[in-house]
Amino acid sequence: MGQILLSALVALTVSITLTPMLIKLFARRGLGQEIRAEVPQHQRKRGTPTMGGIAILIGIWAGYLGSHLVGIRYDAPGVTASGLLVLGLTTALGVVGFLDDFIKLYKRRNLGLTAAGKYLGQFAAAVVFGVLALRFPDSTGVTPGSRYVSFVRDYTTVSVGVVGFLLIVLFLIAAWSNAVNITDGLDGLVAGSMSFALGAYVIITFWQYTNACATTPETGCYDVRDPLDLAVVCAAGVGACLGFLWWNAAPAKIIMGDTGSLALGGLLAGLSITTRTELLMVVVGALYCAEILSVLLQIVVFRTTRNRLFKMAPFHHHFELSDWAETTITIRFWLLGGSSAAVGLMLFYGEYLAAVG
Repeated sequence: MGQILLSALVALTVSITLTPMLIKLFARRGLGQEIRAEVPQHQRKRGTPTMGGIAILIGIWAGYLGSHLVGIRYDAPGVTASGLLVLGLTTALGVVGFLDDFIKLYKRRNLGLTAAGKYLGQFAAAVVFGVLALRFPDSTGVTPGSRYVSFVRDYTTVSVGVVGFLLIVLFLIAAWSNAVNITDGLDGLVAGSMSFALGAYVIITFWQYTNACATTPETGCYDVRDPLDLAVVCAAGVGACLGFLWWNAAPAKIIMGDTGSLALGGLLAGLSITTRTELLMVVVGALYCAEILSVLLQIVVFRTTRNRLFKMAPFHHHFELSDWAETTITIRFWLLGGSSAAVGLMLFYGEYLAAVG
């Protein structure tokens, strides 16, 4: 538990300290956000420093590695395959986002990587992650990833095979990274809501650790490789997001950009796969699912009826155009994100109670 708390504290300290440095550096170099012309209510944000996701990524790595360096003195478990795989995926998607942000800044327009270029980066990261996730078995033969369908744990009667697993990984990583990316449209929205989702996963992974089949082979135990290390990763994510939120809260002094949103979406996808909770993550991250669903519904309805379901999608812009204050939307969406995370925790624990009878 001490290692988990230390990870969050180090990540928070690094993120909250590094972010204002990035604000000064990017402002001095004129690296400001370009705003879509169809979002007139956001034109005041033009020029706000972007690529703040760099601070989040560095904060997560600092929290993770810092806690392990201190843990060496107390003979705590070291870094693991699961933890490094999730962080590697997070960083890879952060690099894709960084390229997207950089191209936008270089060309001075709100168009970065092409859709094909962005998907190519996401798929490349997904393939590497998927292949490696089925390797590195521990002493009991458990690998970071699983060929089975899972909600709170594997359904061992439903195997998708290696090819099916890779296809699911491709879908999840593209879906989650794009969902979080789309949600990142209001000051503090993603940084705040992500803290709830990752906070829920700190509890989930720690519970999996205390009831792991490797150490407690009882009814209801969890066959998850390295749940304690994944809890350290989640805690680092919470700390980094909160540190960044200090500067990203309305009115934002810096924007995380695709560097941060794609990385955090990848973090959710990686955690869902390595904790065997792919379907549970849909509940915990319901806010992001709703946001990307609003975009899909808008496209379908418009193409079939030539009418718009929302004034603008994703649907947080619908509320802006309905004259809701930006801070009101953000706080209410935080409440939705926190509520969905709480429901996810209840489902997780309820499944455990049902399993143990």
